[in-house]
Amino acid sequence: MAILRRAAVVTALVAAGALAVTGCAQSSGSPAATTGASTAPTASAELPAPFDADPVTVAVVRQSGAGDFFEAWGAGAEAQASFANIDLQVTDARNDNAKHASDLEQAIASKPDAIIVDHGQTDTIQPLVTKAVEAGIPVVIYDLALTDSEGVIVTAQSDKSMAEGVLEQLIADVGEGAKVGYVSATGFAPLDRRAEVWDQVVADNDLDVVFSTGEVSDSTASDNVPLVDAALKQNPDVQAIFAPYDEITKGTVLAVQQNNLQDKVKVYGIDISNADLEVMNAEGSPWVATSATDPAAVGAAVVRTLALSLAGELDETEVLFPAITITQDFLAENEVTNVTELRAAEPSLELSDVVVADWLPAVSG
Repeated sequence: MAILRRAAVVTALVAAGALAVTGCAQSSGSPAATTGASTAPTASAELPAPFDADPVTVAVVRQSGAGDFFEAWGAGAEAQASFANIDLQVTDARNDNAKHASDLEQAIASKPDAIIVDHGQTDTIQPLVTKAVEAGIPVVIYDLALTDSEGVIVTAQSDKSMAEGVLEQLIADVGEGAKVGYVSATGFAPLDRRAEVWDQVVADNDLDVVFSTGEVSDSTASDNVPLVDAALKQNPDVQAIFAPYDEITKGTVLAVQQNNLQDKVKVYGIDISNADLEVMNAEGSPWVATSATDPAAVGAAVVRTLALSLAGELDETEVLFPAITITQDFLAENEVTNVTELRAAEPSLELSDVVVADWLPAVSG
């Protein structure tokens, strides 16, 4: 039976008149190829201040990694910004922490109307986020762990619920006490949050973790293949592998296939994209389940969060974006081959009722 389960999430409730109410790099390829076509929404009210005059300038300071998740996220952010009369000025450090800090320093010096910081390392970025806040610049962060978030609006995927959803599927498939592997990395906020859930699920279900490996790099998928290959050669009896970032998941899948273990080892990931769907749908693929948001919809929602805040219509300081758990069987039974078809099969991915207003409907890229 096909399964597509909405993960339990904490979604910020935003009060404001007609309000209806969260990865790891970059690939080539066009945003359209990644996100699918979008339909322009229609607002039922005029843009409020400060969006009703000259374009609002927002610096987007990104720290992306490998894969098309970030490309889709950026496309969604750009589409939503265009709708709301926001001029995004985007920089991307692409896994260079020193450049990320320099980019944020320059963004602060340019005195934009607001700043969005996408991912990053806590020790590198925290002092500069504090500097921006002290300079009176509104700041929204996405998937960045701060030690001090005073004056900052925090947005993220609900990494806890994402990990819980897909690991619930893992336990349902292989049972308690199973031999499992773990492929991830530390020092990245979303991966660290997912790791906490993994540790708890391992303990609660007496899982036998026979190997832990993994890294995040400029070539995450390919760089994880030899790591997982070596682990599999030492532990060919592993039953399931949790690889909680789609680029790591794809590298894990390739290593499983190289060892001809695709009929014996199940792989569980997090995130979704057109490329991910192609891997999951391939005949004999060991990637059996993933938990995800639509990255284009999330990028758009981060921009909406900032816009509502600048308009004085956001009461919350934290917004988490809900995810769903998707199985191979669901994709097959609904004939889903790309993100556009996935949105049609599960419209909640569009986040059309999350941080919206009568003047600010959701655009997803």
